[in-house]
Amino acid sequence: MRIAIFGKQFSDLFRESCSNLFRKLHQHDTEIIIYKPFYEFLLGNIDVKPVVNGYFEGRSELIDVDLFVCIGGDGTMLEAVTFVRDSGIPIVGINSGRLGFLADIGQEEIESAIEHIFEGDYKSNSLNLLELKTENNLFGDMNFALNELAVHRRDSASMITIHTYLNGEFLNSYWADGLIVSTSIGSTAYSLSVGGPIIHPKSQSFVITPIAPHNLTVRPIVVPNDMNITLKVEGRADKYWATLDSRSHIFEEGLELNIRKADFNINVIDLPGINFNSTSVIN
Repeated sequence: MRIAIFGKQFSDLFRESCSNLFRKLHQHDTEIIIYKPFYEFLLGNIDVKPVVNGYFEGRSELIDVDLFVCIGGDGTMLEAVTFVRDSGIPIVGINSGRLGFLADIGQEEIESAIEHIFEGDYKSNSLNLLELKTENNLFGDMNFALNELAVHRRDSASMITIHTYLNGEFLNSYWADGLIVSTSIGSTAYSLSVGGPIIHPKSQSFVITPIAPHNLTVRPIVVPNDMNITLKVEGRADKYWATLDSRSHIFEEGLELNIRKADFNINVIDLPGINFNSTSVIN
């Protein structure tokens, strides 16, 4: 099995678990490539020197990879998606801190998780993403998100108005600090923090959630994710923020934001006993 290891910085508390992860992987017939900045962090900051077969720094170097192991938190998992993209490579998330929703394998579960993977005792779960289309190709080829698209005002002077359309038909004009369009996965993230509902990952839905709306009778709405959502933003300023997961760009008034379901999914590994019901904020 050819495995890619991706990660970010973590505290010394995860050092032993990190060493155990590489030790367990080497007990099996594995070829390991590692994200080079992460390898340099391990050598220089944590004093862990794993034996690896190569390095990668971009998605073009993920050749014949069978599994993408992500070490970090949910934010690191979102960054991992930008490497894997439409390759179909399954991702498994190991949390180096507090238990996350996407990075759902805790330190004490690493050894059993590796055994389940090599025994084939797991399920592959396909997750929907959203895609943003704009006339100026605002996010380039990184125009997708696993969690959400959010639009915000750039300053604290006044609220903005987000005119929202479903399949070309007018839905509402939200007078608010901003608006979130989230996937079902993203419903447990930013959208939830501003009052949006929790949507099961297998539900084929988007959630439209206003951020601090002026009209308190305005509530989030769940819509099918085969609908096209169009946003037109206006306000006293002429520039606004758009974010896709952790990536942000400024856009000018008059630019239409067109959101639809992406034409590819992300595959994540579900291990026995670790699933939405056990890791979601419902519990």
